[in-house]
Amino acid sequence: MNENTVIGSESELQALYGKASPNSLAKESGCLTPAYQQWIEQAPFMAVASSGAQGLDCSPRGDSAGELFRVLDAGTIAIPDRPGNNRLDTLRNIVTDPRIALLFLIPGIKESMRINGSAVIETDESLLESFSVNGKKPVTVLVVTIQSIYFQCGKALLRSKLWEADAQLNSDTVPTAGRMLKSVMGDFDATAYDQSQSGSQPDNLY
Repeated sequence: MNENTVIGSESELQALYGKASPNSLAKESGCLTPAYQQWIEQAPFMAVASSGAQGLDCSPRGDSAGELFRVLDAGTIAIPDRPGNNRLDTLRNIVTDPRIALLFLIPGIKESMRINGSAVIETDESLLESFSVNGKKPVTVLVVTIQSIYFQCGKALLRSKLWEADAQLNSDTVPTAGRMLKSVMGDFDATAYDQSQSGSQPDNLY
């Protein structure tokens, strides 16, 4: 790496790229506007970014629209923590550093939505019960206070062809979860793991 070609300051960066477009700054809001709320309430998927003593983390969250999260008011949303692998990467980070960033996607829509804010981990029983699915409630709920919200233009999704059917890969073209585990744990039974996951995952979503 040539140190003479590495950007080392914000002023250098700004000189290289120039000024941000006025609309890219004006679209940022400190709370949900009616249009922003209408948009995110259709989202079935988000990525959750956090930072803590263990480092950075970005985790996926998915559910049916209306179950992924709930708007509590114009400045607050609540996100149920559905069953996972209990690594608790996001929650461990939030305990020590409440900062959080969310990226929402809607299948077929080229724009995405970004929220930056702070979060707390709630165990309020009425809140947990309100997110029950098939009689199963989450262990905790993340309550996020919005500091900024704005949409991202569609260039990234258009370049990636994310929603185009002919860009989708067959599952045979990428390593399975079992094979990826085996690449780390040499004596792991990848076939047995993949067979167990294909049968058990749909039954353990909630």
